Amino acid sequence: MIGNLVRDYFDLLNVSRQPWLDPDALKESFLALSAELHPDRVHAAGAEQKQRAQERYAELNAAYQCLREPKDRLRYLLELELGRKLEQMQSIPAALMDLSLEVGRACRETDIFLTEKAQAKSPLLQVEMFERGQERTERLTELLKKLALQRDSLTTELKQLDANWKSEGPSQSALSQAQVKRLEQMYRLFSYYERWIGQLRERIVRLAL
Repeated sequence: MIGNLVRDYFDLLNVSRQPWLDPDALKESFLALSAELHPDRVHAAGAEQKQRAQERYAELNAAYQCLREPKDRLRYLLELELGRKLEQMQSIPAALMDLSLEVGRACRETDIFLTEKAQAKSPLLQVEMFERGQERTERLTELLKKLALQRDSLTTELKQLDANWKSEGPSQSALSQAQVKRLEQMYRLFSYYERWIGQLRERIVRLAL
């Protein structure tokens, strides 16, 4: 077992060890398993039983948080199957370089604008800043949509890969070298998309203030 995990998170939540999990089914399983551990259910129990319930709930919640997002689930699945931590990626893939530059430029330009906006004191200049802020928000929103579409396309591929998934059991590796390579690529793509989407959303919020 990798890291400090005591149990397989897939097994803990009674779901199959596979790349794609239906979000609603996963949530339903988590809620069903954790329902008996709610404080209202164990309020009359002894201190030791309450402690065990809290620890059990924390374990279930950690499993759910890990498996609910494709990026985290893929990393966990690969590390579980391979029995080792994934290496940190040192450079952005060539296929994403143009997109990386575009996101970086948009963030830098927005940061410069936000600094100028904070320094604007006159009402006339503030009106001008508001209009420029609206235009910048529109540009960031378009870039955000572009990233979301690529992430959604990757999710569709993940579902298709999952449809052909062949599991030999929770104690045996079901991954071929080709599957490992592509799943790792997909994990890293999800990582970049989520990071960039988060950066753009954060700046859109700041522009609205």
